[in-house]
Amino acid sequence: MLQSWWAPRRVVRGLSAMPEGSKLAVLMAAMLVFLIAQAPAHARLAQLDPSVPFQARMGGALLAVMFMMPILAYAVASLVTILSRLTPWHLRQEDSRLALFWALLAVAPAMLLAGLVEGMVGQGPALAVVQAICGIGFLVIWGAGIAALARRK
Repeated sequence: MLQSWWAPRRVVRGLSAMPEGSKLAVLMAAMLVFLIAQAPAHARLAQLDPSVPFQARMGGALLAVMFMMPILAYAVASLVTILSRLTPWHLRQEDSRLALFWALLAVAPAMLLAGLVEGMVGQGPALAVVQAICGIGFLVIWGAGIAALARRK
């Protein structure tokens, strides 16, 4: 995963033969890390506003991250595949899923850092910087993965 931050094309190209079941495992592992990353912020918010307990906040996050986000990820991968038909590059459905799911897993450790910053420091410039690094890192890794797996028509 760490190498994905330096050479994302090479990493994703090396994973191109990954079976579909493994891609689903990659997605679910990323979602689990994203769920864990939210715990410090929810704990902080539960302390500041005890009207919604920590368990309720994490229950909502569990529903969103483990059940809704995978559906959204599959939909986004399908949309990218459809949009690739409008370009001179062709991206297969399996390759689109791999690029997206791997980008999510590769950025997961940075999301843990963002969760810690949000839980310890709260909203502010530090959190904005870490979230920007997470977002830019995700877009770069995802874009490089798409570029590595796309084939010329």
